[in-house]
Order: sequence, then structure tokens, then C-alpha cells
Amino acid sequence: MQNSGSGWVNEKLLPPIMKFVNTKPMNALKNGMVYAMPFIIIGSIFLILSNIPYTPLANALAASGWSAVFSQAFNASFGILAVWAAIGIAYVYVRDEGFEALPAGLTSFSVFLTIQSLSVTNPVNPTSYEGFDKLPDAVQTLLTSPVTGVINTSWLGGQGMIAAILSGILVGWAYSKMMKAGWKITLPEQVPANVANQFSAMIPAGVIITVAMFIFAFFKMALNTDFLSWIYQVIQTPLQGLSDSFGGAIVIAFLVPFFWFFGIHGGLIMGAITSGLLIPNTFDNAAAYKAGTLTLSNPHVHIVTNEFYNNFINLTGSGITIGLVIFTLFAAKSVQLKTLGRIEAVPGVFNINEPFLFGLPLVLNPFLALPFFLTPVIVAASTYAVIKFGIVPPLNGVAAPWTTPPILSGFLIGGWKMAVWQAVVLVISTAIYFPFAAKYDKILLAQEKENEAA
Repeated sequence: MQNSGSGWVNEKLLPPIMKFVNTKPMNALKNGMVYAMPFIIIGSIFLILSNIPYTPLANALAASGWSAVFSQAFNASFGILAVWAAIGIAYVYVRDEGFEALPAGLTSFSVFLTIQSLSVTNPVNPTSYEGFDKLPDAVQTLLTSPVTGVINTSWLGGQGMIAAILSGILVGWAYSKMMKAGWKITLPEQVPANVANQFSAMIPAGVIITVAMFIFAFFKMALNTDFLSWIYQVIQTPLQGLSDSFGGAIVIAFLVPFFWFFGIHGGLIMGAITSGLLIPNTFDNAAAYKAGTLTLSNPHVHIVTNEFYNNFINLTGSGITIGLVIFTLFAAKSVQLKTLGRIEAVPGVFNINEPFLFGLPLVLNPFLALPFFLTPVIVAASTYAVIKFGIVPPLNGVAAPWTTPPILSGFLIGGWKMAVWQAVVLVISTAIYFPFAAKYDKILLAQEKENEAA
């Protein structure tokens, strides 16, 4: 029955999923977002420095002006997350097609700017203030008119992420198609390659930006909005809400070990699929933390973020296998589990558990399948609950590298309460894995004794 079930999954279910994951757009999304990661992590450091969780020091930094300096560095790194996405995704798409890629990335950035209104409207209605009608007409006009010729930095961060992803993918696709079709200016061989490459990009870039201009014109003239705002309202907001739901957290937590059980890298697959939604959730929380409004009463604060995925669903590796590590180190009797436990002990602290996944193995192992599936689901559900009911605060948007050890990562992404909760998660993992590991250990021990006798 097990072989039949595994065969159906491998033959019917996984092929279409893997076909989708390995498409050019998904590869571009997965690998293009990698270019944003250094800026996310660097920006997170400046976010912590500008919001030190120790009031006297925080007040001193604010009074000295250094908090504003740290915020400047955050705004210019993590704060323009969508810019890195728009450039990186188009760059990877065209690079993988074998063409000079940087012009495509810059074209994508140009498109990303073209589809948004280059103006900022005062979010507060100045006409509501007492005495407004007594101000000179020129002052009234100035206060009520949008500031034009500027970039609204709100769209450069998490709010513009879906638009940036679409821009990167569509520009990468269109640019590659035109280059393959020969839509380029070819210069004599004597012209230096770096100059010739820029002329080669001129026609594809010009066509793409012109199309983006007409799209902007349609939304501005026909719908009195801009394309980027429309994407945010119609596509991104509902999808972020779905990813931030209790059901969304459970599905993600289940699918990571599900794919791994059949030998497919569940972390990479779910990371590629969810990053476009969970990273904007992280950005929203970071912005709220920076503004001092990090509470669930703020509609822009999320429970499920990219750090929820990295530092809880995948804590100590896919399947949250720290409980299995602890069993092998302190309670295992079979040589196989003892040996693998010593190998996995150090990598497990840094959230790497491939020695268990393939050496134990956890892949296609029916004896450990239940705790492997169940632990991330229970942890995701309980973590969602403790944040939802205010037992621990929402994640603060700090992007700790996924290799950061447990408890330390909890402190960075949510303070001491989150660190304590991560310690509880380690206990949960141990409690779930122990009885299943003990039964599996007896089976291995019996097999080893039979081999010795033979």
C-alpha cells in the first residue's frame, strides 16, 4: 500500500508541481530574489540599531540624531526591496536565456517606475484644520495639491512587491523574445562589446517601456488610478491576506516536509512560491516596528511573515528535527542513530538537517513520517495562536539569516518573549519525535544484532 501511494505521488502529483516550479518565471523569481537578500539582512541590522529595545539607549540615540541616520541606511537597503526584486528577477530571466542581462534588469526598473504615479498626495486632509479657509489661496492650493515629479517610496518597499515581481518576469520574457527574434541594433565588430551590448538593448527596452507607458495612460485616463496601485489593491492585498491566515500557515508548514518526504527540496519549492508574499509581510512589520506601531490592531501588521517561515516552520531544518537530534544524542542505542546524531548535532544548531533527511533517512521513511509531518504543523498552529492572542508580540520584521541558531534568532526577530517561545518549540519537537524515534531505534538495533549474528 505504501509503495502504491508513493508511486502515485511520484508519478501523478509531483511531476506537474515540479514542472511548474522549474518553469523559467519561477526560476527567475527564486534566483532573482537572492539578490535582495544581502540588502534585507543589512537593512535589518540598521532597523535594530534605530529601534534598540532598551529605552534609555533608544532615547539617547534618538536625541543624538543617530536613530535617524540608522533609519536612512534602512530606507536605502531593506526599504527599497521592490527595486531589488524588479531588477534581479528580469536579470536572472535574461541571463538564463543567454543574453546580456543587466540592460534587462534596468529596463524592468524603468517599467516599475513607469506604471506608478510619480507624485505624492498629502495623506492628511488639510482642509479639516481650523482656520484653513483663512489662509491665502496660494497656500491652500499648495497644501491640497500633490507633490509631482517625485517617487513615492512606499511603493519601493513591500507594497510594490507583486508589481515588481510581475515587472521582472514580464520584462524578462518580452526582452528575451525580442532578442531571440533579432530585434536589436547590430554594430560593426570594431565597436567595443560593452558599447555594442547597450545598443543591442535599445530596441527591446524601447518597445517594453513604450508598452508600459500606454498601460499607465489607460489606468490613469480610464480608471483614474495607476497600474501599480491597481495591482496592490486587486492582487497583492488579497494574496497577502491569504498567506497571513491560519490556514495559509498550516498549508505551508505541511507542504515543506511533504515534498521532502518524497526526496524533493520542500524548502526551496515553498520558499520560491511564498517569498513574493511573505517578504512583503516582513517589510510591513518592519515598517510598523520602525514607526512604533507593531501591534495586531494595525491592519498592516502580519502574523505569518518570511521569518515565521524560516525561524519556526523550518526551525533546525525542515521537519523541525531538533527533537530527533536530541534523541540520537542521549537515548539512541543503535549504532546508526548514534553515529548520525553526532554528525547532525552541529549542522542542526544552524538549521541544516540534510544528514538526517538522506542519511537516516527521513525521505520515504514510514516510521518517522508522522512526526516529520506533524511537528511543523503543530508549531505553525501554536506559534500563530500565541501571536494572535498576544502572548508574544508580532515578528518585528528583522530578517535574521536562516542559519541563525534557535533562541538567538527568536531574540532578533521578536525579542526575549519570542526567544522563550522558540525554546518551547524545541521542547515540542522533542516530545513529538521521542516515541517514534524510540520505536525506530529498536528496529534498527534488532537489525544490527541480526547482522552481527550472521
